[in-house]
Amino acid sequence: MKILIAPDSFKGSLSSQQAADAIEEGINNSQFEKLKIPMADGGEGTVDCLVAAYHGKKMREFVTDPLGRKIQVDFGILKDNKTVIIEMAAASGLLLIPKEKRNPLYTTTYGTGELIRKVIERGYSKIILGLGGSATVDCGAGALQALGVKLLDKNGINIGPGSLSLKDLQRIDFSGKNKFKDIEVTFLCDVSNKLLGENGAAKIFGRQKGASVKELQTIEDNLKHFTQIVKRDTGIDITEFKGSGAAGGLAAGLSLLFKSQFVSGSDFVIEATNLRTKINNSDIIITGEGELNSQTKWGKIPYKIAEIARGSNKQVIGVFGNITNTAKEEYKQKFNFMSAICEKGISQEKAMQDAYSLLSGRVKEIFEKNQLN
Repeated sequence: MKILIAPDSFKGSLSSQQAADAIEEGINNSQFEKLKIPMADGGEGTVDCLVAAYHGKKMREFVTDPLGRKIQVDFGILKDNKTVIIEMAAASGLLLIPKEKRNPLYTTTYGTGELIRKVIERGYSKIILGLGGSATVDCGAGALQALGVKLLDKNGINIGPGSLSLKDLQRIDFSGKNKFKDIEVTFLCDVSNKLLGENGAAKIFGRQKGASVKELQTIEDNLKHFTQIVKRDTGIDITEFKGSGAAGGLAAGLSLLFKSQFVSGSDFVIEATNLRTKINNSDIIITGEGELNSQTKWGKIPYKIAEIARGSNKQVIGVFGNITNTAKEEYKQKFNFMSAICEKGISQEKAMQDAYSLLSGRVKEIFEKNQLN
């Protein structure tokens, strides 16, 4: 019996590698042949996953985090020595900020722009940019500024950081754009949402980044203002393409500078790791991430894996930190069995604090009780 273990990270508690290790420990049965493939969809773990898949290497740079502090981040270099892999979450991610300081009105993507500028200065011309796990909804304004774009207010001064300052934008100066004409960027989107509207960057993702319900409309209005100035000054509408709402609109803003293509992060990683073949060669597939919710179907790894596995008539188990009530019903046809750490009275705080042992224990219980269809 062959088991494929292919989880994404459990955000805030376990990397995808740690989650895979915990699941393997929980199975703890010599009759099974186990293969671990830690996964990612553009968010945390994407650099590690793709460096391993493409036999690359990791390097480090100092950049600015979402609150303006200096931090050191990893990025990947592939064997062709032309392509780098960057996670925007490493420089501008939600997990870099304590909960009490999270608010996309003030957080910036400047550090992601810094990292892009630095790898270009090193001579790299192709960038794979993972977009998941952002702390920001600034439409990439901070990143554009780090790359030399001037976002000017009525006094001709660069606007400040965060989505709150987008309302001050009056003119965009792209005079240095030509130096990026040969740079190719592939955006790995973990969701397919557009930038504006009820399913957009503010309304769907703003709350999890620290915005209050009242602040969501302010962010939405400021994004709309920013895109209107962009369209007036460049002739480009950055609101309509699929994935423009990923990472608080980062790709929407950066698409103004680079030769860009937008791909599903989960599809890209699935292809890079040859996961379809590994699924076909397995009997049971175990996947999971921090939470199964209504957003999962918009491009998250567990949903994609479940679709592939069920299409190949394989048994697929989903183990999560939490499963929302609507998700239990919504995805019951996708998984043979679903379970969560936050069951039987276990709080979210406890689940995150003891995620490794609780995940391992939950998997052990599933197999001991043979809770499979």
